[in-house]
Amino acid sequence: MNSKFRKILSLGAVVVAAGLALTACSGKKQGASTNKNTKHGIALITDQNGVDDHSFNQAAWAGFKAYGKEHGLKQGKGGYQYFQSSGPSDFVPNFEQASKAGYQTIFGVGFELQQAVKKNPKNNFVIIDSIVNGQKNVASVTFKSNEASYLGGLAAAYTTKTNKVGFIGGAKSAIIDLFEAGFKQGVADGAKALHKKISVQTQYIGNFTATDKAKSIAQSMYANKVDIIYQAAGNAGNGVFQEAKDYNQTLPANKKVWVIGVDVNQASLGNYTAKGGTKANFTLTSVLKGLNVATKSIADDAYKGKFPGGKHLVYGLKNDGVSITKGQLSAKAWQAVQKARTQIIDGKITVATKPGK
Repeated sequence: MNSKFRKILSLGAVVVAAGLALTACSGKKQGASTNKNTKHGIALITDQNGVDDHSFNQAAWAGFKAYGKEHGLKQGKGGYQYFQSSGPSDFVPNFEQASKAGYQTIFGVGFELQQAVKKNPKNNFVIIDSIVNGQKNVASVTFKSNEASYLGGLAAAYTTKTNKVGFIGGAKSAIIDLFEAGFKQGVADGAKALHKKISVQTQYIGNFTATDKAKSIAQSMYANKVDIIYQAAGNAGNGVFQEAKDYNQTLPANKKVWVIGVDVNQASLGNYTAKGGTKANFTLTSVLKGLNVATKSIADDAYKGKFPGGKHLVYGLKNDGVSITKGQLSAKAWQAVQKARTQIIDGKITVATKPGK
């Protein structure tokens, strides 16, 4: 693995410090700084989950912090900043506010922000998880999340004891299709290699915010003998972790059920106390989506006057834009994951982009 990208990708596990005040669309900013050079300021427009969602936005924000550290810039005007959206109605105002504040490169996190990006003909704009064509000031970023999700599915196949695993998605979309498709294919290929029959239960929450619904779905799956759930549900996925914690606290540590994390290393969310007082952890592994890799790399290019406007940048296993943690995988499972990673990069395994295909 390229050492530069490994170092950057590992930053996706960094937990954003508690106490950050959220930026409202009213224009309130946080982290006032003394940045003297305003030519290299970057801004992050979040979706409604914010930069401390333990997932998508947090990974992007980690790249911002790394960019600031490398170039001696602080959080605030002229450096790096985030503008939190409480809902879709905040997207356009937040882009406009960031632009008026002088931020030179502005990132929109998530496909829901595509239309807001298209309405801004000035500045450098980046749309993540979507594509904007025909605008020279917009760089589009997508990820081959199906590739890393395949590895997650393979890991699940090599770990399950009940031969029942689950997938919980946020809102149904082409982006989440990648996660589901890769995971299911990885489970199927792992089952075939192990001469086992493994079923995958799939349910969608309908959004990326309803932690209570995610918890309820997870409760039903675990009650139905599913022992591993892969969640690709943004902030709502925290509900899956909460249910796994509640469930596992009633069992001995060796009888626990698992969660596969997403976007960032979610190992810390799996800490709990098992029946009998044993300290344990139920995060099997995490499928990493290198938003921190993308945001820092593009910000660095803009810093050097080489903003990739008009281009579509794709991040996959080959350039370490997606990955998977070793987590608590067995030696046999990790060996299978590493072998499959090489085969995907070499083109020997083609991972589907849509479930069932």
